[in-house]
This record gives sequence, structure tokens and C-alpha cells, in this order.
Amino acid sequence: MKRFLLKIIYFILPIILLALPLDYFLSKYLKISNEPPGELEVMNNIYTGNIKSDIAIYGSSRAWVHFNPAILKDSLHHEAYNFGIDGHNFKMQYLRHLEYLKHNEKPKNIILSVDIFSLQKREDLYQLNQFLPYMLWNSNIKKYTESYKGFGSTDYVIPLWRFVGKLDAIKTAFKNFLNPSRTNVKYRTRGFAGMHKIWNDDFEKAAKEKKSYEVLVDTPTKNLLIKFIQECKQNNIGLVFVYAPEYVDGQKFVSNRAEILNVYDEMAKQYSIPYFNFSNDSLSFQKDLFYNTGHMNYVGADLFTAKLSTLLKQTNYFK
Repeated sequence: MKRFLLKIIYFILPIILLALPLDYFLSKYLKISNEPPGELEVMNNIYTGNIKSDIAIYGSSRAWVHFNPAILKDSLHHEAYNFGIDGHNFKMQYLRHLEYLKHNEKPKNIILSVDIFSLQKREDLYQLNQFLPYMLWNSNIKKYTESYKGFGSTDYVIPLWRFVGKLDAIKTAFKNFLNPSRTNVKYRTRGFAGMHKIWNDDFEKAAKEKKSYEVLVDTPTKNLLIKFIQECKQNNIGLVFVYAPEYVDGQKFVSNRAEILNVYDEMAKQYSIPYFNFSNDSLSFQKDLFYNTGHMNYVGADLFTAKLSTLLKQTNYFK
């Protein structure tokens, strides 16, 4: 029996010793990726502690394509960084918030971009490659991602195991290793990327498939948002809700939109949070400023950010 165990150890030990440096190699060269939608750029800035910002912007893709930190800085005279995470609700936004505070100085103010899907949880872990370089033995990432379809329990604890089957991530790491200069030009600027796109037919296709869409509120995510609000108050971090412009036809498509927006209205009132809702703003009626119902192009994003900056300046909230 003893001899048998020794044979197993002798067999497994070289694999473990090989797995650790390979894990380090893949993680090192994957994290510097600049491929769209730029999630790894944001994650890398978080973990290297390079973010020095008075204003942090949280939200989904409607955050990172709408809020231009450069315009906010010019108007409010505060550094801003956009942490918008593509395709995810507030749960993943909160995970990014936790890791940001762990490795960087806390911001003075947070702009939370709320939208119709902020409280609806998806089943799959969209854009999961962004977590690969950082998730090994990371309790926060495990806690907030393990309920999604994406990673298994061993992926968080066994070196290299999470890369099995992730051919795109492996190829990207090797490309970055062989040609580091390909990563010099970043996709996002302080987390923001203005979209040089014209209107597409996504909405028309969706409207043909179904007449309306009902958003399902995930109660744990709603409770997490309340917890976040309370933590901001405890840590003396100013918090602002913003509902960015949304093209009017898309607003009509969501059957329970009023119910969802009422959740934000009530939270803002209960916790005395400034709330700027651009749903009925003139920007939401100008189709040429959008590339689909939920996302503005770079022209619309700059106009919106300038308008928001003026409002924030007038209220004197960000001192």
C-alpha cells in the first residue's frame, strides 16, 4: 500500500510542479489582452492598483459605452474611471467593486448606472475569460461567480485546471507572449469605449420574435444592491443613481418597465440618493444617437456625459 501511494505521489507531483508555472504563464499574458470588449483591461487595472480616481462609474455595457470619464474630469475637475462590465447585472458589478476596493484607494463618489436589467440575473457567466487570470484561490470571485454556468468547483483551487477547454484564452496568451507590442493600443480609455456604430436591426428582430419582454427581478441581487447602498454610506462614499438615455421604442418593449424603475425610485427616496433618470430626456428620442435601443454611439455618449456633468455640477454634489 505504501509503495502504491508513493507511486501516485511520484506521478502527481511533477504534474503539479509543471501546472503552477504554466498557470502563471497563461495568466500573465492573458491579463494584458486588449481584445474587445476590454474586460481584461479593466480587471488588470484593478489588480495592479493603477486606478487613482475620485469618481467610479459602475454598471453594465450601458455604463462603459455611455459615461466618458474625460468629459466628467473636464467638467467636475475629478479623475473618473469607468468599471462597466459587459452583459452582467449588479451582482458582477459588485464583485468588481469589492476587488477594486481591495487593491486601490476607495473613490469619493460612485455613479451607479442602473438599467432595466440591473436586477435580472442571467444563467451563464458571460465573458468568463476575464476571470481566468485572477480566480485561483480568490474567495470573492468564487463566491460571486460559482452560481453561474461557467466554472466548476475545482477551477478555483487546482492550478491550470480552469484553462482546460479555453482554447481562445490560451491562444490569446501565446499571441501576447510572442508579440507583446500587439497589446500596446488599448480598447478602452479609463474603462470607457465610445462606439463608432450606426443603428442596427437588433430591436426589429426581437420585436418580430415577441411583442414584449418581461424582466424578472432577482431578489438576492436586489438585496445586494441595498447592502451596497448601506456600505457606501458607512464608508462615506457619495452615491448617485443614473438611468442613461434609452431609445424610446425600446422602452415600450419591456412590459413591466414601470415596475422596475419604481424599485430605483423607492431606493433613491428611502436612502436619499440623487437619481438622474434620462428616460424622458430629449436624447432618448433621437435615433441617430443610438446603435440599438439600449446603447448610444460615441456622439450620443459624449452629449449625454456632458449633460450629466452639467447637472452634477449644478447640484454641487461632487465637490
